[in-house]
Amino acid sequence: MMMMISFHFFPKPPKNGYADSVPISLSQLAVAAGDRKSNFPRKSMMNIKGFGAAGREYIRKHHTLEIKDNQCSSFLIKRIKAPVHLVWSHVRRFDQPQKYKPFVSRCIVQGNLEIGSLREVDVKSGLPATTSTERLELLDDNEHILSVRIVGGDHRLRNYSSIVSVHPEVIDGRPGTVVIESFVVDVPEGNTKDETCYFVEALIRCNLKSLADVSERLAVQDKTEPIHRT
Repeated sequence: MMMMISFHFFPKPPKNGYADSVPISLSQLAVAAGDRKSNFPRKSMMNIKGFGAAGREYIRKHHTLEIKDNQCSSFLIKRIKAPVHLVWSHVRRFDQPQKYKPFVSRCIVQGNLEIGSLREVDVKSGLPATTSTERLELLDDNEHILSVRIVGGDHRLRNYSSIVSVHPEVIDGRPGTVVIESFVVDVPEGNTKDETCYFVEALIRCNLKSLADVSERLAVQDKTEPIHRT
């Protein structure tokens, strides 16, 4: 019965303005990737706070997704006032997502931590899910990219795949980080693409906020020095 809970359990993002975590439509993703056939105005991508050429290049390079007719896709951007090495140290922990993901209660990795490794994730109560089986698709410590695919579990996110990339950025004169997370997933029967995207974006937004909170607390302890530009 729990599996039939509507995606409307999560609030829809605001229609006007952008929060720190910015949900972006598939049409905008096409523009960022250089698809001039998209009907979404190119200037709308430019109007996203601080989203310039570098951000579009990150998306073009790392977040190109293959999307089928019965799927939806989106991505979010989060700016974190902490250096890349601190943020990446949490994102890369495929074996311990509970370090910053508030909806994960336990994680067990089968075998060695390598490409193709599987993890069994227990989900906290309150969500329309109890467990998730996930496979490590990519872990690049040089480019700071993590890709994970859901391959089983007690939930409605079928054929879910995500990519997280972590990039350096100066924020308020200090070393900061831009995190981009994209996903593609099947649209469950009885739900629309918009409902599915709203649901997944809400989960990712919570994860990114928690990642920022954890990383920024560490950054204060680390006492990062201001960047002096000449």
